[in-house]
Amino acid sequence: MSALASALSFRRLVDSSATLRMLRADHVAVMAAILGEHLGAPGARIDTVDLHELVDDDLFELRDHFDLSGRSAKAYCDDWRGAGILIRRPATDSRGETYELSAAGFDALRILEQLEEPQTTVTESRLVALATSLHQLAIDTDPDTGRRLRALESQRRRIDAEIARIRKGDAKARVLGGKRAKERVIDVLNQAQGMPADFARVRARFEELNHELRTRILEADELHGSVLDEVFHGMDLIEDSEEGRTFAAFSSFVRDPEQSAAFEEDISAILSRDFAQDLPLRSRQALRSLMRDMKDGSRVVQGVLTEFARGLRRYVHSHEYMSDRAMRSLLQEALAQAVPARLEVRPFTPVGEEMELSSMRMSSVGALILHDPADFDTGQTLDEAEAVTVDFAALSAIARESEIDFDELTDNVNAVLGDGGGTPASVAEVLEHHPATQGVASVIGLISLAATQGEIDMDAAEELSWHGTDGVLRRAVVQRHVFTKEVDV
Repeated sequence: MSALASALSFRRLVDSSATLRMLRADHVAVMAAILGEHLGAPGARIDTVDLHELVDDDLFELRDHFDLSGRSAKAYCDDWRGAGILIRRPATDSRGETYELSAAGFDALRILEQLEEPQTTVTESRLVALATSLHQLAIDTDPDTGRRLRALESQRRRIDAEIARIRKGDAKARVLGGKRAKERVIDVLNQAQGMPADFARVRARFEELNHELRTRILEADELHGSVLDEVFHGMDLIEDSEEGRTFAAFSSFVRDPEQSAAFEEDISAILSRDFAQDLPLRSRQALRSLMRDMKDGSRVVQGVLTEFARGLRRYVHSHEYMSDRAMRSLLQEALAQAVPARLEVRPFTPVGEEMELSSMRMSSVGALILHDPADFDTGQTLDEAEAVTVDFAALSAIARESEIDFDELTDNVNAVLGDGGGTPASVAEVLEHHPATQGVASVIGLISLAATQGEIDMDAAEELSWHGTDGVLRRAVVQRHVFTKEVDV
């Protein structure tokens, strides 16, 4: 390919790729941080209102460090959705809509993570995995059964020799070293990082396939409706597609109890090794949740696949496609008549018909909220209470139950200091002369006064005792708080 052809191809890629559109955004750091925090996990979906609230909270903190406009979180989410980074879908288990990351968004986040923590060298484990895969591919694709048989026998001899060394306790049969083992774990996790984007891409492909099949049903000749015939004969065209069969193979692996249990046991065994303790916490968590993430992603895509397959069959068997075909024919006839008419009649020419347009602003159905009169019911009408004489002692008792009586505590502290001739007194000494009338509230109040108007002896501790409001004696050991002078409220 020439330089011109390559340049034109790359320009088309730059203009159309949502991943590159995110990477060259003005505030890509802010976008990546927010979306990675809330939607970066595999299968993460958040209600639109909840995401707007979370992003608003993030923007409040980020504006102190980044030159951001005063736009709301909803405006930013709308921009990210228009750029192909966010996908907005109807919620399946509740009313409303949800946000999730597109495959392009996952790809962009993964690129940024790789740039932040680059793989500086080609690890030994990666070379071993590459050589092993190539060697196995050469064996599996060799049409000569003799060469395949010799290769398998050679592999069996190496395995038998390794078994013999292990049984003899040979030092050559030692286990894999910690450094090399960590390299292999990191390589596994690097491959697993692409799963969220793969799941999002598969789901998007199923949506495209569903749309393509419905379009073919509408455009197919009634005498040669192959798609209709296949659906009527019970074929699941989406599940039988190349993408559907590929995903079915992956889904059968994660749903197989024996294989998934063996996978989990291998992960548990790896995490129990000594070298696993040196792995970063994030890597250990990712390894531990690897199977769960695979099952969650598979479950979401399987649900979409089943929904589209059932919807396509329902669309055909209910003959709903016939009304869509009739509507399509009428639209095509109107467009065909409009082509010659455009030469005679301008688009704004009055046609003698009037149609009253709705003044209601059109928006998503999920944003509509039904009017519930019960929300505005204030209950029974309140009767006017009779005026009564208030007992001051009762009011004082209520206040003491809800607030600390600092006036009483101040008088107690100053009295102890006065009796001692100005000698410093600790909280324990104050409680000894004036017991806590409010229980633990009085103790907290004395400690608070000493912390703000006294001194704290960091090298000494003292025991405080008081009777609670229930009459039970309680004790606590705290740092020694000392009053050195009179206090005030």
